Amino acid sequence: MPPVLLIAGDGLASYGFADGHPFGSDRQEAFLRELRRSPSHASLRVLEPRMAERDEIETFHRREYVDLVIERSRDGRGYLDAGDTPAFRGVFEATSFVVGGTLLAVEEIMAGNARRAFIPIGGLHHASRGNAAGFCVFNDCGIAIEILRRRHGLRRIAYVDIDAHHGDGVFYGFEADADTLIADIHEDGRYLYPGTGSIEETGSGDAVGTKLNLPLPPGATDGDFQQAWQRVEEYLRAQRPDFILFQCGADSLEGDPITHLAFTEEAHAAAARALCRIADDLGHGRVLGMGGGGYNRRNIARAWTRVVESFVAAQGPR
Repeated sequence: MPPVLLIAGDGLASYGFADGHPFGSDRQEAFLRELRRSPSHASLRVLEPRMAERDEIETFHRREYVDLVIERSRDGRGYLDAGDTPAFRGVFEATSFVVGGTLLAVEEIMAGNARRAFIPIGGLHHASRGNAAGFCVFNDCGIAIEILRRRHGLRRIAYVDIDAHHGDGVFYGFEADADTLIADIHEDGRYLYPGTGSIEETGSGDAVGTKLNLPLPPGATDGDFQQAWQRVEEYLRAQRPDFILFQCGADSLEGDPITHLAFTEEAHAAAARALCRIADDLGHGRVLGMGGGGYNRRNIARAWTRVVESFVAAQGPR
């Protein structure tokens, strides 16, 4: 069985904001320091990210928005949204490495060179088709869904999100697409950005009833997560996706400076194990983990390492 793939390198580290911004460029290294102490690290295959091509980015994003990012990338001035996501010199190249890293993982999985893969600085789930939002410039999750359809011919793709924030860029980007299967556990939008993702939001048009939003109250624990997660498992087994994207933001752990949930890293490990079981039971085994949010460095290190360890353990003896 091929080893678990890790996408990591300087290209990903270049995506981060300066001047004390919560999404700093040190997040990848905080994770890698923890991962190197894990016995699982020795069994990983590691690849540097590649840069995405503009036509790949534009499978999800509008051309005029990509033009804006390129323009702001040259001088590094201003914001790419209403004030959360500042421009910096080279931001276009940096976010293109995130997209390219995610697409490289997709390519390796679809080529049979991996069944599971993980990219720490990925899962930029707030960016919409025409705008940056919430520290996210290009939405690598949405682009991966489009590429899996157009380049690899898959139809039913699952996007599973356990970040504290609702994955609004993905949800509204595919709200009317019945074949994009979305299950999102997050802090209730009445208490946290972006204020969306109510349980009543299940899709639109022909896709009504194909999406699962599971908001939790501030202070929700692993027990609350597991109750919601049972619904996610039932949903995925009934929908039978061809590929599972897993946005495992660590800002849902207790102690994050900008959110209010109280999970431990065991929630992330349990979700990763379950997704591997489901993918294996469906006969393809395809799971791609993306780090997503998380602004307490100890939390992201531990949660993401547990995800990778769960991926490795699910491979079985080699």
